[in-house]
Amino acid sequence: MAASSTPDIDKDPDAQGGGVQSVDRALQILEILARDGDAGVSEIAAEMGVHKSTVSRLVGSLVNRELVRQDSDRGKYQLGFGILRLASSIPGRLSVVHEAREVLESLAARYKETVNLAVLRSNYAVNVDQAMGPSTLATYDWVGSLTPLHATSSGKVLLAALTADERSQVFKSVGLPARTPRTVTKRGELEKQLLDVARKGYAVVRDEFEIGLTAVAVPVFNHQGSVVAAISISGPAFRFEPEDQPGLIEGLREAGLAISARMGYTHR
Repeated sequence: MAASSTPDIDKDPDAQGGGVQSVDRALQILEILARDGDAGVSEIAAEMGVHKSTVSRLVGSLVNRELVRQDSDRGKYQLGFGILRLASSIPGRLSVVHEAREVLESLAARYKETVNLAVLRSNYAVNVDQAMGPSTLATYDWVGSLTPLHATSSGKVLLAALTADERSQVFKSVGLPARTPRTVTKRGELEKQLLDVARKGYAVVRDEFEIGLTAVAVPVFNHQGSVVAAISISGPAFRFEPEDQPGLIEGLREAGLAISARMGYTHR
């Protein structure tokens, strides 16, 4: 008798689930990778409580769509650049990237650090463009990366612009997981910080997303006065202290307003 042409499906009961279940599990995988940065098939399967072959099959499909890629050195999986294409297809996002590009490059040249533009997507801050300063030590490309809202300067700026109900939905969906010992994981403490961010017009994060990384961000507004993006400058903590560097925060604010003006915002 000829062997079955779909042996994996026959052996793996999870693979026999409906299409909706497969989509839900694929989204779970993306959320795990967004939260942890990278993960192996065994880790993902253990967290989801499914067979490893199920995860392998779904990850394979995500890789084919470039939504996930495999680290050639470590063998673990990470989010791919296909995520960025999806984010960029949201109405209005491409125009933000286009209008901000010149400003990002100017900031990077002026302050000699990494500058990023981020937007809110699916409860995360996704970096949609980046400019590197001439003396930047870090070479990591943040474009396409989904970062937690509560642990990043851009994320806190985006969170501060949401209503209390909208923030509650975000926290209910993704929680407040610790990225480092300095990450704020208590809702009350974070809400106090967000009030301060709204009052001052900028957010500073030190060691909350990565130990040794400091970042400051300001909002970008559209023609209706809604926050549609955040622009940030980040650098190593040993040399980058934005609140102690004369003119930096004011320069970043001006840059945010310059991009906002190109989006039709009238500053009042």
